[in-house]
Amino acid sequence: MSTHEGSPIDWENWQAEIPATLMFIVKNGQILLIEKLTGIGQGKINGPGGKIDPGESAEQAVIRECQEELHITPHDPVKMGELHFAMSDIPDIHCHVYMAESFDGEPTATREANPLWTSITEIPFDLMWADDRHWLPQMLDGQKFNGRFKFEEQDVIWKDVQFGESASELWIGCPLELAK
Repeated sequence: MSTHEGSPIDWENWQAEIPATLMFIVKNGQILLIEKLTGIGQGKINGPGGKIDPGESAEQAVIRECQEELHITPHDPVKMGELHFAMSDIPDIHCHVYMAESFDGEPTATREANPLWTSITEIPFDLMWADDRHWLPQMLDGQKFNGRFKFEEQDVIWKDVQFGESASELWIGCPLELAK
């Protein structure tokens, strides 16, 4: 039985089908987001990121995804959190979330994403995944986090988000045999 009160998911035995990453680059009061043009989340605003390939670490994957989606290479990514998504209409996702303050290259539109710089005070949460408003502001304030969400299609129907250094103790490994 789950130790997460009221959860419809047994998180202790839950396993994601998709190991993934997200990157948020913050510079001069602005955050680099993308308009996702393909795949899971198409049409939504998010950070660049994607699936972890077999044999890759989460950090290697998030750098590769930024290179593929925006033609940039983030410097010194810092892992800020993990997200666990139990989904109703797509495979479950375990996402490693990173931040960086600098990068090489110029954010460039690709077939996968259009870059979008926005003020951290004007993040378009209404165009993003429903969970983002529950952890992104705190992460941008420097708080590490661990979040678990149950989605019913596009809606969050249950959530548990913990913040602070102790949240990183709850991070679970991403078994590479799950990477597809």
